[in-house]
Amino acid sequence: MSRIFIKMKKEIYKKIEIPDGVEVSLNENFVSVKGPEGENKREFKFGNLEFGKEKDYIVVGHKKATKKEKKQINTISAHIANLIKGVQKKFLYELKICFSHFPITVEIKGDEATIKNFLGEKIPRKVTLPKGVETTVNGNVIKTASVNKDLAGQAAACFEKATRITGKDRRVFQDGIFLVNKAGKEI
Repeated sequence: MSRIFIKMKKEIYKKIEIPDGVEVSLNENFVSVKGPEGENKREFKFGNLEFGKEKDYIVVGHKKATKKEKKQINTISAHIANLIKGVQKKFLYELKICFSHFPITVEIKGDEATIKNFLGEKIPRKVTLPKGVETTVNGNVIKTASVNKDLAGQAAACFEKATRITGKDRRVFQDGIFLVNKAGKEI
C-alpha cells in the first residue's frame, strides 16, 4: 500500500498598516518608505506571491499558499514592518566598553572607528562602519542609530568582532566591547 502526500494549500494574505506621515511606494521588486526620520529602500524577491497596495495597507499573499509561501509571506511582511518602524523612529543599539587592566579608548572619524589600547596593544584596531549609521561615543557607551535595522545591527557587530579575543582564556581576559541594548530590547 503506497501513501499519497497531498500538499495543503490555503489562501493566506497579510496586511501591513501604513501609519500617518509615512509614504510607501512600490516598483516591481523595490519597496521604498519615506517618513519623518528619513528614507528606507529594499529589494525583495517575491517569486509567485501577490503584492500590492490598498488604501492604507500593503498586502502580501497567495491564493493557494503552501508552507514555503507562508514562510515567504511572514518574512517579507516582517521586513516591511521594520522598514516602516525605522522611518518613524531610528533603531538604536547600545554597546558598553569593558576593561579591567588597560583603559580602552574609541574614536570615530567619518565612517571609521579606531579602538586604542585594547589589551595594551600598541597598534590600534580599526573598524569600518556601514554608511548611513550615526555612531557616537559617550564615556564607556557607544550608540549606533540608523533608519535601517540591518545597518545598525551590522555596525554593532563590527565593534564586537573587532574586540574578540582568541587564543586566551575568556574567564581571565574579559575586556572588549559588548552589546547591551538591541533596538530597544535590553540584553
